[in-house]
Amino acid sequence: MQRLKTEAAKDSLLRRVRKQRLKYVTVLPSLVTILNGVCGFAAILFASKGKFAIAGYMILLAMIADMLDGRLARMSQSTSSFGGQLDSLCDVISFGVAPAFLMLKILENIIGFDESSSPMESFLHDFIRVAAGAYISCAAIRLARFNVENEEDESAHMSFIGLPTPAAAGVVVSLVIFHQEIILPELSVRNNSAYLHLCEDAIIYALPFLALGVAVLMVSRIRYPHILNQYIKGKKPFAHLIRALLFLALCIWSRQAALALIFCGFAASGFAKWFYYKVIRKRTPIVQYESPGSADVEANSRTSTDLAKWETEK
Repeated sequence: MQRLKTEAAKDSLLRRVRKQRLKYVTVLPSLVTILNGVCGFAAILFASKGKFAIAGYMILLAMIADMLDGRLARMSQSTSSFGGQLDSLCDVISFGVAPAFLMLKILENIIGFDESSSPMESFLHDFIRVAAGAYISCAAIRLARFNVENEEDESAHMSFIGLPTPAAAGVVVSLVIFHQEIILPELSVRNNSAYLHLCEDAIIYALPFLALGVAVLMVSRIRYPHILNQYIKGKKPFAHLIRALLFLALCIWSRQAALALIFCGFAASGFAKWFYYKVIRKRTPIVQYESPGSADVEANSRTSTDLAKWETEK
């Protein structure tokens, strides 16, 4: 009887939830969120036409929109479940599908996915497709988990569990932009440079492995810091200003190199810290601590014992 009442209560609750209609939305944050998704769609269009660098910049523009929409919603105190779900749907397009499609198209353009290829080449093509599919799947899982575990309080947004999807997309996009705007122009001038050809091969063949690596980091439990809240917002030590100036100098010198170093370094930093604390530090033997006076007490006691023995023998 109690079970029937519980099931009836559940059915009544589900009926009430289904009858709820969305009456109010925050217009400005929602428009910025939709701009995020539109930029991701534009990146897919540009990548399909072979304009890989522009596609990469569209994904970077989507990252800016993704930072602004949540900030606007919290500043106006208008955060809602609708905004969070809309943000995740647009993020799947901009930071899940678009980077994977961009990687597939640039590799198809350079390597070529010919059906009449050798077994080794066919295995490489299948691996690239699997890496792209794994990247999209892990990005969707990462965003769904974030929606479940997310807290609206700004003080709770000091770190992320797992690599954020914009940072994972930035690893792929920054290397594509570096290849298109640095390596290819240099190759057109110095085509016989073995060093440039080696750099191009390293970037191109590393892309599917990096995509698979950041996919695993997205669904991991490795903690990553929130750069804005931890290092820029509020009063910080003087060293933070020096780092910011060095970062600006690097961007002025070469924005392509700066993007690649920042995104790849950020993705690797969380894994390096986790590896150090979980693997290396656990294997380090624990040295027993002795108080500063313990050695002196022991030495004095040993000296007194030796002196008494000498007097006895004498």
